[in-house]
Amino acid sequence: MEETDREAVATAVQRVAGMLQRPDQLDKVEQYRRREARKKASVEARLKAAIQSQLDGVRTGLSQLHNALNDVKDIQRSLIDVNKDWRQSINTIENLKDVKDAVVQHSQLAAAVENLKNIFSVPEIVRETQDLTEQGELLQAHRKLMDLECSRDDLMYEQYRMDSKNTHDMNLIHVYFGDMQKLSEELAKQLWMVVQRSLVTVRRDPTLLVSVVRIIEREEKIDRRMLDRKKQTGFIPPGRPKKWKEKMFNILDRTVTTRIEGTQADTRESDKMWLVRHLEIIRKYVLDDLLVAKNLMVQCFPPQYDIFKKLLSMYHQALSARMQDLASEDLEANEIVSLLTWVLNTYKSTEMMGNSELAPEVDVNSLNPLISQNVVDQLLSKYMSTLTSNIIGWLRKALETDKKDWIKETEPEADQDGYYQTTLAAIVFQMFEQNLQVAAQISEDLKMKVLLLCLQQMNSFLTRYKEEAQLYKEEHLKNRQHPQCYVQYMIAIINNCQTFKESIISLKRKYLKNEMEEGMSSSHANMDVILDTIAKEGCSSLLDEVFMDLEPHLNELMTKKWLTGSNAVDTICVTVEDYFNDFARIKKPYKKKMTVEAHRRVVVEYIKAIMLKRISFKNAEERKEGAERMIKEADQFRFLFKKLAAGSGEDTEGLCDIIVAIAEVIKLTDPSLLYLEVSTLVSKYPDIRDDHISALLTVRGDASRDMKQTIIETLDQGSSQPNPNYVPIFKEITVPTLSVQKLLK
Repeated sequence: MEETDREAVATAVQRVAGMLQRPDQLDKVEQYRRREARKKASVEARLKAAIQSQLDGVRTGLSQLHNALNDVKDIQRSLIDVNKDWRQSINTIENLKDVKDAVVQHSQLAAAVENLKNIFSVPEIVRETQDLTEQGELLQAHRKLMDLECSRDDLMYEQYRMDSKNTHDMNLIHVYFGDMQKLSEELAKQLWMVVQRSLVTVRRDPTLLVSVVRIIEREEKIDRRMLDRKKQTGFIPPGRPKKWKEKMFNILDRTVTTRIEGTQADTRESDKMWLVRHLEIIRKYVLDDLLVAKNLMVQCFPPQYDIFKKLLSMYHQALSARMQDLASEDLEANEIVSLLTWVLNTYKSTEMMGNSELAPEVDVNSLNPLISQNVVDQLLSKYMSTLTSNIIGWLRKALETDKKDWIKETEPEADQDGYYQTTLAAIVFQMFEQNLQVAAQISEDLKMKVLLLCLQQMNSFLTRYKEEAQLYKEEHLKNRQHPQCYVQYMIAIINNCQTFKESIISLKRKYLKNEMEEGMSSSHANMDVILDTIAKEGCSSLLDEVFMDLEPHLNELMTKKWLTGSNAVDTICVTVEDYFNDFARIKKPYKKKMTVEAHRRVVVEYIKAIMLKRISFKNAEERKEGAERMIKEADQFRFLFKKLAAGSGEDTEGLCDIIVAIAEVIKLTDPSLLYLEVSTLVSKYPDIRDDHISALLTVRGDASRDMKQTIIETLDQGSSQPNPNYVPIFKEITVPTLSVQKLLK
């Protein structure tokens, strides 16, 4: 306390010192005193109130503790009295065992009396119930069955309470009510028949289906009540729980599965389109059934059954199992396509699960795939393998069929523009088109794979086509009279090459994405090369055909007979023009090249005739006559090929100018100018060789050996600047050399 007093004094001194720091504050001392007195009185009042409140609380607490102590003592005394009374009554309770047994027996007898009417009328109720069941009065039949079961269950329960180990009495009750179990089973059969035909029943007699659902609901309530009593007493009647609701859904599930599997009416042996028919029937049945379930069945079932959702799940599972079974069979290529198209596209399309009448209950995006991706990949792999074999077989068969046409005695068909063609290209690309359209129905990826496969097989096919065209030519050369329409069918083969080119471009444009085109460009280029080769060889074989017919007339050129008035060139021109009347059936790209090549070969053969030195002019008169004849014939060739090349834009003048230039050398009358004329010839045609010049001078007939040697040596020393547009022609012409036998002669 003293320490506290000192602290209080020190604090007071400090406060007073803080108030009286200036002299003018001394005038306010009285004011300060009154203020501090008021504060002190306020603090003391609050302190007294707090202390008084604490004292009241302590007083109340002590009073309550005292009362509690008295109550505890009273309870203790009461417990002692109860314990004493209980100990005294033990013997009395044991003496009441007979009373207890009597009470239990009374309870059983009371239950028996209560059910006495039902007990005595069990056979009659059984008959009535059976009649009602047969008549289809299911609700009334079930009501009577419930009464019978209730009587049996109450009796069994009372017997169980009295003596749970007395199986004899239990069996006696069970046997007495034995017919009731058969009634229950018979009624259940009727219910399950209605459930199995629920989709039909709901349209014809929805009341019957509602009755079945009500019966099942009653049984579910009884099951729950019996299970609750079992938890409390351990007793449950025989045959419980029936679980009819669970059985109902199991039967619906089996019915759906049977309905899906039972739609297969045909087999592959009886109908090639069996799978398409089977899948279409499934689609129609499932859609119809789900629409009935949504619009009618949901009205016959309680909302908690969620019947439409459960049926949707059942149909999906049944379809998945069926599709898995179909996928595991040994399907053909077209069957795999039908199955995958149905599974991947049709199932979720507006024709089935995506139907607007099923929305919004059916969300196609939430439906799981009918078959796993692994199974899909296996089917696609099998399809591609089968398709590869089929395409190879189809192409081989198409080529064999086309080859048979080549030996026909009738001309091939012509297209709308009059160009000869066979059906090969149309058949091949129609086959490709069909397979691509089918693949596009399944997926974009499969379409690309099939397109790549078609182009790959096309590449191999064109190689075989080239080989067969070559064999066709070789067989014809063995006997030029057979086949009769060789020229026309060779033209058709050439035209097919152009058709193939156009069809490949069209196919790629239609089915190939731009970003993938670059990856196939090399394959396309390779096919173009093969097709150009086939066409080029075909054109060459046709020209060979022409020149084999021209050979006798070409052999007359630059001979004595020719000089004295042969009509060999006239015949050559007529023959070429006649052939080119047929060649007009060749499509333009190849016709144009063929005309140029024919022109070139005619000129080459003419120059070869000159270089063969069949004639040596004896005098200037013969040289003039021969040269003028050469110029005239060059004009004939020029006119002919200008006519044949009409509209092609080709320059046909230059080749015939070579003949004219050679004629000018032969026509020259002044031998001293021979070197100049020959040098002009060499400058125009720089590929002309020494042996060509020597042969040309030999044909002139007036050049000595020394003159030839001098001209050739002089020309060799000079250099010529060839025209960059000049296409060498003399390099194809060989000059025959004298054999030893001729030299000896």
